[in-house]
Amino acid sequence: MEECYYQKGDYIIRQGARGDTFFIISKGQVRVTIRQPETQEEKFIRTLGKGDFFGEKALQGDDLRTANIICDSPEGVTCLVIDRDTFNQLISNLDEIRNRYNDEGVSERKKIYEEFREVKLSDLRVISTLGVGGFGRVELVQLAQDKSRSFALKQMKKAQIVETRQQQHIMSEKEIMSEANCDFIVKLYKTFKDRKYLYMLMESCLGGELWTILRDRGHFDDGTTRFYTACVVEAFDYLHSRNIIYRDLKPENLLLDVSGYVKLVDFGFAKKLQSGRKTWTFCGTPEYVAPEVILNRGHDISADYWSLGVLMFELLTGTPPFTGADPMRTYNIILKGIDAIEFPRNITRNASALIKKLCRDNPTERLGYQRGGISEIQKHKWFDGFYWEGLRNRSLPPPILPKVQSVVDTANFDDYPADPDGPPPDDLSGWDDDF
Repeated sequence: MEECYYQKGDYIIRQGARGDTFFIISKGQVRVTIRQPETQEEKFIRTLGKGDFFGEKALQGDDLRTANIICDSPEGVTCLVIDRDTFNQLISNLDEIRNRYNDEGVSERKKIYEEFREVKLSDLRVISTLGVGGFGRVELVQLAQDKSRSFALKQMKKAQIVETRQQQHIMSEKEIMSEANCDFIVKLYKTFKDRKYLYMLMESCLGGELWTILRDRGHFDDGTTRFYTACVVEAFDYLHSRNIIYRDLKPENLLLDVSGYVKLVDFGFAKKLQSGRKTWTFCGTPEYVAPEVILNRGHDISADYWSLGVLMFELLTGTPPFTGADPMRTYNIILKGIDAIEFPRNITRNASALIKKLCRDNPTERLGYQRGGISEIQKHKWFDGFYWEGLRNRSLPPPILPKVQSVVDTANFDDYPADPDGPPPDDLSGWDDDF
């Protein structure tokens, strides 16, 4: 916004004049008056000060000013000013913002909280292991008194979290997942802790990891890839509209539910950004890391769009576009850019065009990060004719329907041996009080 200065007594806006500018007061105060039609004298309405704004109707196209705004401070007034054209270029239309935040999710989360309020760790029975990760394991569990459904219990070793200095990431994961309410993100129902572990009780997705299916099939066709990519786009739309960056996209973190829809799991690297700010933590999976992360230039949600392009390529071919013998070599290949990569024949023209638009070296040029936001990805030619509404209301048939016999069927997961290390040491330092 431009800064403009006015002297005491100046009319910043005159009633009846045409205008296309919007003002935010950054210093001083102004008087608002309205001219009375019968007497023509100006009636005082109120004063506005620092942080107040006026002229917002001009941004919506009503260009006739409805009041006078007069500079009222002896030392003058400073305003931040923007005109309609610039505003539309940067922020596009106001309706979009208005419709953005009707967060019906809050009442939904309250219901979940109530439902699980009385559940204790001792009520859970372990059925088998679904996965093994950096800090511990994910077990399939059931409530002792309810055999009709199952859950995933992620248990993390506290001592190991401290050793690797991941306390902040774990707390952030809990906070973001507790608030999230989206069909394309795995739900967190409750958290527990004891002397050795932190636990997260989550919905179980018994269709298995997308990675397992990709490994067994080699690669996916255009339509299958489109469906899974669209699921991720929906999850990103939900997160990014709340200023949350995900930073860990890969087929291993996409789980199929029993109906064959994909959900994003593992929010260990997710972070809520301050509006317009960047973050500098180096994290992610080497093959999926954006160039600005490697160069430590600061990154924001546009890094997620880069990884979306990488995911598309991996789903279509079976391997990510940037792969080296070790992470350092992978990073060097990433820095050479997507144009240095040879695209196999089976990637269609529209698919490769979208991948290249997502994997632009310059973060601000990536599709999804520009004025139209994520809808520009949804409108891309590769998605022509895709039934987004059907995806959202789950009426669109998925490309692969997993075989799941019962709520405790783990056939879609690999087998994992028991933890060879035995139980970890206690950690009572208290860093996890809010967990």
